[in-house]
Amino acid sequence: MPSPQPADDDRRFKEEERQKKRAPWGVMALVLLTGLALIRNGSGEFDVGPPQPASAAAADHTPEARPGAPAPLAFSPADRIRIKGIQVDAPIVPVGLDPEGWVDAPPPEDPNLAGWFTGAVAPGEKGTAVVVGHVDNQQGPAVFYGLGSLEKGNRVEVRREDRKSAVFEIYGIEVFSKENFPGSRVYGNSGAPELRVITCGGGYSEQTGYDGNVVVFARLVEVR
Repeated sequence: MPSPQPADDDRRFKEEERQKKRAPWGVMALVLLTGLALIRNGSGEFDVGPPQPASAAAADHTPEARPGAPAPLAFSPADRIRIKGIQVDAPIVPVGLDPEGWVDAPPPEDPNLAGWFTGAVAPGEKGTAVVVGHVDNQQGPAVFYGLGSLEKGNRVEVRREDRKSAVFEIYGIEVFSKENFPGSRVYGNSGAPELRVITCGGGYSEQTGYDGNVVVFARLVEVR
């Protein structure tokens, strides 16, 4: 059996390092419960606020798996997100934790930019991937301004660096208060490839900003 090539060793080392750096669920849940629920750069300074989810769009607590769902994909970083229902077509940048220990968001200066949280799985891997983005900035609506208007059955496509696209079908859209953010429900591992897309939502005040987050729940239904 031939010896591994240097490139193989390098790839294996990088994968091992990536696994080491991935936040354990217990730590991640605590951080996300307090941090990601606070995507803090939305301005809220516009006469008409972003759309909020209808009560009928609430996610099932135990969604049924779709027959014929594709197998989980191997790891590959997220590259771009497309949501046809709200005309989103945006590049994705990796985000981690900011200096204060919060889950970071993409730079607010670019309104058409989303962030993939690298402490969770990659979109399409087994587990729950997380993509975040701003609802607005000082200039106007941003990438996920229309997130709350999505409906069950709409699809979210995430293109990955391996040139595969993971297609997720939405099974719920809800807005959660920062004070009572259900971290385990939002970020928990269902045993299948899932996706959460998150932005600011709820009410707004100049003192505290947005008081909640809009969360899209989706499951993998196709790989292109």
